[in-house]
Amino acid sequence: MTYRALHRQFASIGNLQHAQAMLSWDEAVMMPRGGGEARAEALATLAGVVHNMISDRRVGEWADAAAEETGLDDWERANAREIQRIWRRARALPEELVVEFSRATARCEQAWRLKRAENDWNAMVEPLSRVVELNRRQAECLGSALGMDPYDALMDGYEPGMRRSVIDPIFEELKTALPPMIDAAIDVQREPMPMPGPFTDAQQAALARNLMRRLGFDFDRGRLDTSHHPFCGGDPDDTRITTRYNPDDFLESMFAVLHETGHAMYEQGLPVDWRRQPVGSSGGMALHESQSLFMEMQVCRSLEFLQFAAPIVRTSLGGDNDDPAWSAENLHLAATRVSRGFIRVDADEVTYPLHVILRYELEQDLIDGSMSVTDIPHAWDAKMTEYLGLTTAGNDRDGCMQDVHWFTGLIGYFPTYTLGALTAAQLFAAALPAGVADGVGQGEFGPLAGWLRSHVHAHASAKTTMQILREATGAPLGTDAFLGHVARRYGTVG
Repeated sequence: MTYRALHRQFASIGNLQHAQAMLSWDEAVMMPRGGGEARAEALATLAGVVHNMISDRRVGEWADAAAEETGLDDWERANAREIQRIWRRARALPEELVVEFSRATARCEQAWRLKRAENDWNAMVEPLSRVVELNRRQAECLGSALGMDPYDALMDGYEPGMRRSVIDPIFEELKTALPPMIDAAIDVQREPMPMPGPFTDAQQAALARNLMRRLGFDFDRGRLDTSHHPFCGGDPDDTRITTRYNPDDFLESMFAVLHETGHAMYEQGLPVDWRRQPVGSSGGMALHESQSLFMEMQVCRSLEFLQFAAPIVRTSLGGDNDDPAWSAENLHLAATRVSRGFIRVDADEVTYPLHVILRYELEQDLIDGSMSVTDIPHAWDAKMTEYLGLTTAGNDRDGCMQDVHWFTGLIGYFPTYTLGALTAAQLFAAALPAGVADGVGQGEFGPLAGWLRSHVHAHASAKTTMQILREATGAPLGTDAFLGHVARRYGTVG
C-alpha cells in the first residue's frame, strides 16, 4: 500500500523535526555563546535532510496514488491530502535555498540577542538584509509554483489558505474601530494600586508553575525555562515553554506564561494516535494563537480567574493578605489596564491589533521590494506615531528590534496573531452557553479544556482553521465577537 510508505516516511520526518525543535530550544535557552556557529551549521544540515525527505519525488507519487487507494479511513485520506500540500511547497524550494535560509536565520537570531540589548540597529542591517533577501527568493519560488502572490505564499505556510484579500478588510475594520475604543477605555479606567516588588525569578517561576499545573499543563511531558523572548516549542510529548522575568512587574511574566500555556495545552491535546504525522499536527498559526489568547485574554484576565488566582499570587510572592493591592479586584485593574505602549508582547488586547497591523504592512513592503532593511526604523516610527501616537526615533530596541520574528525569518507570520485574537473571542463566545467557564472562579478548568479538546484540539490538521471555526461557532471569521468582548470588558464605545 502506497499510503503505508507515506506514513513511514513522515514518521521519520517527524522524529527529525522533533530533533530540530529541541536544538532550537537549546539554542534559545542553554547554548553557550561560542556554540552559535556550530549550531547554525547543524540546523542547516538538518533542514536540508528534512527538506530532501519531504520533497522526494516518490512522496508526490505516493500521495497521488493514496488519493485513489481504497480502504483508507477519513484520517488517512486527510493525512495524504496534508502531505500532498506540504510536498508541493517543498518541491517549489531548491535545497540550497532551504539550507542557506536556515543558516542565515540562525546567525541573524544569535546576533539579535546581543545587539537588541545594545540598541545597535546598524549591526543588524547586514544579517537581516540577507534573511529578507532569502525570504523574497522563497516567496518568488512558492508564488510561481503555487500560483499565488509572493507574500500570500509566505502567509500560506503559517496559515494554509489565508490570503491578503481576506485579511485586509478585517484589518481595515479594526483600524477604524479601535482608536476610539482605546480613547474610551483610557478615559474610564481606574489606576491599579502598585504591588511592591522586587519579585525574584524563583518566586515568579514558582507562581508560573503552580498556575500552569492548575490549568492542566502536563509537566511529565513538558517544562518551563527562561529565554530572551517567551515562546512555546518542542513536541506534544516534550513541550517546552519559556519566559523572561521582570523583577518590578510579575504580571508580565505571569501572563506570558499563561499565554504560552494555552499553546502548550493545544499541543499536548493533539490526537495521540497521529503523532509524527502531518494530519496529527497542530493547525495553522491563527488557530494556534487562538488557543493561547483564549487562555490568556478570554479566561485568565477575567475577574473570575483572578479571584481564583489572587491567593496563589499572594502566597507565591509574599503579598500581605490585608493589603488591598493584592486583591482580585486590583489584580484585575492591572491585568486589564489599557495604555499606548512600545512593546507588542506587553500590549493590552485593545491596542495589540495595531501593533500587528503595523508589522503586517511593513513586511509586505519588505517582500515586494518597495522598502529596504535600512528603511525599517524610519517606517516603523512613522506607523507607530500614526497608530499609537508614540515615537521610536533612536529607540530601535523598543521599536523595530523588539521582536525576534523577522530576524529568524518569520515573515508572513504576524497577521496570525490578530486573526488568532478574533478566533479566540469567537470560540469563547460559542463556549459560554455550554456553561464550561462557570467554574473558573473556583479553579475548575476541566470543562473548559474539554470543550477545546473536542471542538479544536481533536481535529488537529484534518480540517482547516476556517472549517474548525465555522463548525465550533456557526459563523465565519469576523470582528464582531472580538469588538463586543472589548466593549464589555473595557466599558468602551466603538
